[in-house]
Amino acid sequence: MPRCDNQGIPSLSERTWRLCVCHGWWIMNRKKPEVMEVDHKRLQDVADRARQSLAHQDAELIERVFESYEYVAGLIQEKNMSIGRLQKMLFGAKTEKTRQVVGNSDQADAEPNSGKSSEHTGDTGETESDKKRNGKPPPRGHGRNGADAYRGAEQIEIPHSLLHAGDPCLECGKGTLYQKLPRTVVRITGQAPLGARTYALERLRCGLCGAVFTAALPREAGREKYDARAGAMIGLLKYGSGLPFNRLQGLQGNLEIPLPASTQWDVVSTFAPLLNPAFEDLMREAAQGTILYNDDTTVKILTLMGERRIPFVDNPDRTGLFTSGVISTRDGRRIALFFSSHRHAGENLAEVLKQRAAELESPIQMCDALARNIPRELGTIVANCLAHARRQFVEIHDLFPAECGHVLEALKIVYKNDATARKEGLSSEARLELHQAHSQLAMTELKSWLHRQFDERLVEPNSTLGTAVNYLLRHWEKLTLFLHKAGAPLDNNVCERALKKAICHRKNSLFYRTQNGARIGDMFMSLIHTCELNQANPFDYLTELFRHPGEVAAHPERFLPWNYRQTIAELPAVA
Repeated sequence: MPRCDNQGIPSLSERTWRLCVCHGWWIMNRKKPEVMEVDHKRLQDVADRARQSLAHQDAELIERVFESYEYVAGLIQEKNMSIGRLQKMLFGAKTEKTRQVVGNSDQADAEPNSGKSSEHTGDTGETESDKKRNGKPPPRGHGRNGADAYRGAEQIEIPHSLLHAGDPCLECGKGTLYQKLPRTVVRITGQAPLGARTYALERLRCGLCGAVFTAALPREAGREKYDARAGAMIGLLKYGSGLPFNRLQGLQGNLEIPLPASTQWDVVSTFAPLLNPAFEDLMREAAQGTILYNDDTTVKILTLMGERRIPFVDNPDRTGLFTSGVISTRDGRRIALFFSSHRHAGENLAEVLKQRAAELESPIQMCDALARNIPRELGTIVANCLAHARRQFVEIHDLFPAECGHVLEALKIVYKNDATARKEGLSSEARLELHQAHSQLAMTELKSWLHRQFDERLVEPNSTLGTAVNYLLRHWEKLTLFLHKAGAPLDNNVCERALKKAICHRKNSLFYRTQNGARIGDMFMSLIHTCELNQANPFDYLTELFRHPGEVAAHPERFLPWNYRQTIAELPAVA
């Protein structure tokens, strides 16, 4: 409590304290004002009437108050948007589907983040029994797999202990038994990521001369301590699943099969050169693609950072480091390539396209609108990502629900038609005709609506909505290439999903130490993700590359994820 002076009169500090207490009580107990949403036009009308009926100074004061209100309201909007973006960065956006953003209750249509690329075809993996259960198919991610999904499991055939094909039936005694498809039962067991065997070789010593005789190591033990499967597993966990070396070291230690982090790097760096022929041939195949997607994300390479960094030869002043992702599609196959260095995505794509056959026409390139994504030396037919443009309206929908809802509903028609083309398995030419017949009108009306927002001054060009509208108009031709060029995709989602490999590694392992380490990571990631895109087993693929280094170096084109199994099967005949 504040003290009083000798005459009992409260001191200055006490009077100040009482004033603060009273003021705080008034703030806490005053009635909360009703928050009004007022647009710029209404405020301007009030200011105009004030200038006509009030003194000049009073009218100017009101106008300044209105300007301050709009400025503060704009700052709050920007702040809320920034917080929303931060939440999405930290926790991820649950969905960007139109019915969730706009509140439309119509039947679900294909949307940009539905997990399917705009030119990808694939099923959900549901079985017929799943679809019949409860009269409707189970939701995606239901967790049930049929026995045929366990292609990597050990197959054990169990014959009947009493009966054989051709024996009489034990039930009726009249019929004859015949072979039927076996009933398959799946049992899941646990094991360490990397196992180990110890061979206790018996030794005998002569009691007279001291000669020692040791049992021979069996052939299946191999020559090396770490075999091809060990190298493939370490590489797959590190660069395919983002498991850092130190974390795998801790797991293996807990399982009493120690594997130090330094040893893991020694194993990976020893096997990595064996991947180079396949990686180089994969790059050559990617250069012949009809559609190429590219984008990049940041990366840390310690020897290229800081005061003692190794400068970039092409541009010594450039300090940025990037992992570029390139996805190439050709003949129904997809190839993923990763490159980590000072180079931008466009420069890395240019290096790939240098291997393109001269007789082929220019490929379609899908990327966002950043200039650094374009390979300046080599010509491509550029398409820009429609999902990237759409996302700008999703982020500000809460601020401009009517305007953003109009744009999202128009783009929903495009994605719905593209989903129809995917579902019906249309060719590129038939897909183009479908979009021209059913998407052209919606996009033409959308373009006219966008122009009207500026022409009639319905949208402030420097506002967040104006920025989103201007982005659409500025890149309209490249955003709508799917209406003019057969095979042109709608978005770059397939490449953005591929870059999650690099982002996962960056979040867990944080950095590469050297350019050589980044190169090794790029090779592993490229081969692993290409296997995933073509439904090949990456562990089995890497193992076979390590087991047949001579054959891979001689004929790398025969050891790609989609043909290596056939090549392996033919190897004994070739020998």
